[in-house]
This record gives sequence, structure tokens and C-alpha cells, in this order.
Amino acid sequence: MVSVVNRVDLNGIGMTSQRTRQRLIQRLVDQGIDNAAVLDVIRTTPRHLFLDEAMAHRAYEDVALPIGFQQTLSQPYVVARMTELLLAAGPLKRVLEIGTGSGYQTAILAQLVDEVYSVERIKQLQQKARQRMRQLKLRNIHMSHADGGMGWEESGPFDGILVTAAPERIPEELLLQLALGGRMVIPVGGDVQDLQVVTRTHEGYETEIVEAVFFVPLRSGKER
Repeated sequence: MVSVVNRVDLNGIGMTSQRTRQRLIQRLVDQGIDNAAVLDVIRTTPRHLFLDEAMAHRAYEDVALPIGFQQTLSQPYVVARMTELLLAAGPLKRVLEIGTGSGYQTAILAQLVDEVYSVERIKQLQQKARQRMRQLKLRNIHMSHADGGMGWEESGPFDGILVTAAPERIPEELLLQLALGGRMVIPVGGDVQDLQVVTRTHEGYETEIVEAVFFVPLRSGKER
């Protein structure tokens, strides 16, 4: 597990200052996020690095923001909630992330689990994310340019899977790559979506519906 990012040159100024970040953390606490480790990592991870310069001044607002290619940087509350749910049963060693996107959720996970395997179907997004991981010196992240719905079979099974785009139904391939006792946090649905937690048991899979969410759809195939 990698220590929390806390480097002076990444702290930001003005709208990306520590005071601004602390206001975001207080908002997350007010919304019910209570995992201290998750809050700590979100406080110290420079979210402004995951946005184009024109959007960086909004980095510590609790909103989703565009990153191009019809994709978004998830709302901090959603990132915190999904991460908290994934970790609810205890420490995780191998986590599969479907949808690297900007790499922000990836960076949060990498500071809380042993190894992150992140799949992204849009090559240009993956390349930008890889550069950010190097800048943050996060070295426990493995990336694949692939169809996220297929997961990453050769690197599984995983004791955690986090999906950042919504399929109409949970892909069978992802269920099969979940280790016994493992947890998957995934938004499911079309126009109406629910955030679900799926746990693999000896008897099969147990599903808990957590709350309503809105994510971009999980698409198949790859893009350069």
C-alpha cells in the first residue's frame, strides 16, 4: 500500500488550496462519509491535476466535471462513497477498476489497497492518466487498454472490483473474476441507475442496493 500523497509542489494555490480542500472534506462528512482513511486520501490528493487547466479552479467543488470524450471526473462524494463501500469489509490486496478515466479514482484506490488493475477503453484518456500516476509517484497501478466489460481475466481473481460506468446489467465476466468473499461496487441501469454492492459467497452472489446514482453508460470495444 502506498502512503498518502502529500508533496508541496502538488498542493496548489488559490481555489486549489488546502483550505478549499478542507471545505470539500467537511461537505463529505456532512453527507455521511465516515471512513477516516478515505477522507484523508481525498484531502491530500490533488484533484486539480486530473482536469484540464480551464476546469482546475472547480476541482474541489462536489460536482462531476468533464474530461473530454463524453466522459466525466466523478463527483467527490461518489468517489468517496464507492471507495468506502469497497473497503467496508476490510483491507483489500487486488482491486480491479473498470474505467480509468482521468485516473482520479485510480489514484485514490492506489493509496488504500495493495495493487490496482485499471482498465480503460479510450487510449488517450489512459495515456493522460498514466502520466499523472508517474507525477504522483504511484507505482502499484497496472493499466490495460481494453473493453472494460470483459474485465482483466488473466490478472484475477480480485478481492475488490469498482466500476465507474453503468451497464444495463452486471457483466457475467466481472462476476466470475470476483474472488470468494470479494466485493464489487457498481452502478447498474439505464435512465434510472442504482449503486449496488455485490458480494461473492459460497452460495453465489449477494446484492445490496445502496442509492440512486447517474453514470455514463458502460460501452464495449476500444478507442484510440
